[in-house]
Amino acid sequence: MEMSELTAYALEKYGIQEEHKWADFPGYSVLVHPQTGKWVALLMRQWDAESGSEIECCDLKCGELSLTEHSRPWLSSPIRMRGQKWVGLRFDGRTEPALVFRLLDRAVSAGEQRGYTIVLGNTPASTGAVYRDTPLPFAGSTYRPAKEALPERLRKMRRLYEYGRESLEAKANNFYRQGIFMQDYEDDAPWKGDFLCYYPTYHDLTAEQLRGYFSWRARVRRGDYQPIAASAAYLYLYELLNGIGASSPEDSLRKLRDFETGYLDAGIGDQRMRQNLRRWMREFAILQGMPAELVQTFADPEQLQKDRALALLRDPEHVPDEELFPALCLFGGKKFAQSPVLAGDAVRGRHLFCEVWRKAAAQYRWQDKDLFTLCFGVRTARQWYPLANAVYYQKSSPKDAEYVLDETRVYRCRGGSWQVEAYEKAQFDRERFQGLLHQADVLLRRYLKTGRGMKEREADAWADPYIRAVMEEDRRAAIEAARPKIEIDLSGLDQIRRDALQTRDSLLTEDDLAELTEYERTEESGEAEEAEDAALPAAEEEVRPDLPLSALQIRVLRALLRGESAAELLRANYLMPSIAADAINEALFDEIGDTVLACEDDRLSLVEDYREDLEQLLGGSAE
Repeated sequence: MEMSELTAYALEKYGIQEEHKWADFPGYSVLVHPQTGKWVALLMRQWDAESGSEIECCDLKCGELSLTEHSRPWLSSPIRMRGQKWVGLRFDGRTEPALVFRLLDRAVSAGEQRGYTIVLGNTPASTGAVYRDTPLPFAGSTYRPAKEALPERLRKMRRLYEYGRESLEAKANNFYRQGIFMQDYEDDAPWKGDFLCYYPTYHDLTAEQLRGYFSWRARVRRGDYQPIAASAAYLYLYELLNGIGASSPEDSLRKLRDFETGYLDAGIGDQRMRQNLRRWMREFAILQGMPAELVQTFADPEQLQKDRALALLRDPEHVPDEELFPALCLFGGKKFAQSPVLAGDAVRGRHLFCEVWRKAAAQYRWQDKDLFTLCFGVRTARQWYPLANAVYYQKSSPKDAEYVLDETRVYRCRGGSWQVEAYEKAQFDRERFQGLLHQADVLLRRYLKTGRGMKEREADAWADPYIRAVMEEDRRAAIEAARPKIEIDLSGLDQIRRDALQTRDSLLTEDDLAELTEYERTEESGEAEEAEDAALPAAEEEVRPDLPLSALQIRVLRALLRGESAAELLRANYLMPSIAADAINEALFDEIGDTVLACEDDRLSLVEDYREDLEQLLGGSAE
């Protein structure tokens, strides 16, 4: 049993709300009497570092006589309170909810203000009083009170009940035995009256209520959901959790979901029933090993959101900003999400905050712990009691199992005992986490010149190096982005060449094409280049081997150095003078640093200022 079940019972039955009276001790709270305002329970929650779990216990004002009436390992002398009116109570897997509720009832009852009015006088009693005869059965008399009208099937069901034990486990065992016996039974009597009972079973119903319940259940199984007392509706949910009236665990879960749609979504029932139902569907699905995606549809959306955020913050390196920033906001508070850093360029602002977390999470260490561990602790295991607040009969000890719900929450069963391993809120250091975000907000406002200035806190100075590193990276990126970009698209060069060849071919005669074909064939085989090299004078062999000129270009330059025309050479190789000049000028630009050939009226000529330079490059005078 968990403490939350006791507070829910107190609220629902007596309207008593849990009161947190001490800001410095958030784990302590009280339940006060609705009439007198006096304490009836002191609730205590404490984190046990040794076991890595939260311990729940309370002191209950039900009188020390309760200890002698009920000998239980979870009942003890008061833990914090003093006096004979108090007893101590520990919440764990052995704690019996039904008994705890009775002890709270006793505490509330003992705290009620009672008064009596005594009238002194001799006024005679009213003469209008009427006394009626009541027949009493005497020995030997044939008179007997009328028995309840009960169908034979219901009478047999009642005889299945085993008396003598008060534990919730015994109660669940009786319920399961009777439920299996009655799982196909139907009746036609209407439901009448109210029925209020915590952890109700068939044994708590009168004969008339039993018949009304089984009539209502028959209609529900046909999809006709009619109002009934909430405690009676819980009977139907308990049946499905125990597999009563279902062909398989999947069928039980389907019918539980149908109940939520047909009963609760129709406005029947209350929010408390919906919360219980969704909790039971989630725990039932885990016990049955159903897919995690299905279980998550029943989980608390807020808890799932926190688990997901923790997973993102733990490994943020490759998480997109649009996912990581909401995770920062979830634990950073409302004011952080409204930072002026996001007012101008929201995308840039979110990115800067995310980069601060990424860099600090990757680099910051203190006492051999990384930043995430310092802020959120490590996953710790605590006892988990599935379906503890329902009448559920565990027919056999559960087998060892491991169930991974998401990246941060795992359920394990070992030796018949369940534990859940997750990040516990009690270990969170929000002051450190929010300190990082606060310091980032301070410095980024100043960097972006936006919003009202904020005061730096000395305790948050540890975060400065990571924030300033992010700002420096952003500054360099902004400078790089501001530089003009010159892009040269070379993808069209091949097409230009093909178009030029096509134009050339269209201008040539058949004889020219024949010569060109012969030359290209020789060129492809390497013979043309060898022929050109053989035809060069001996002096040409002294040309620098690293000079970026072809043999044809060297021949053109040598002809011009000798004062000859290169027109015939260009024509024989089907080159336009302007194109040849541009190619040679470009090839020699790194060597000369200027244009060495001019082209006017399709005639090539040397720039005389560079004659000597060309002669040196080509191995001496061309004379």
